[in-house]
Amino acid sequence: QVQLVESGGGLVQAGGSLRLSCAASGSIFRVNAMGWYRQAPGKQRELVASITSGGSTNYVDSVKGRFTISSDNAKNTVYLQMNSLKPEDTAVYYCNVRGTFDSYWGQGTQVTVPS
Repeated sequence: QVQLVESGGGLVQAGGSLRLSCAASGSIFRVNAMGWYRQAPGKQRELVASITSGGSTNYVDSVKGRFTISSDNAKNTVYLQMNSLKPEDTAVYYCNVRGTFDSYWGQGTQVTVPS
């Protein structure tokens, strides 16, 4: 059984930084990509950043230059370094791991940036 355990969320003042981590345990057949999504109250879940097994990254425009996604493929762990946080970054952040046959989700971690 695959489990994704997220950590690193919290409350931070505008301009501050947080680092999210997500570790996948269990057997995943050939991880193709890992990513972070977020969902703010009343809004749809959106892709924030993703990274393929080959290291290619993709970011939503609103976080480019502020957030950095990285991964440790040997440990099936993905990170999201978030700098220069803004109130509009407030959301529940979800880790996603996409294997060849399945997609897995973490339980979510709250990030709050007060205005």
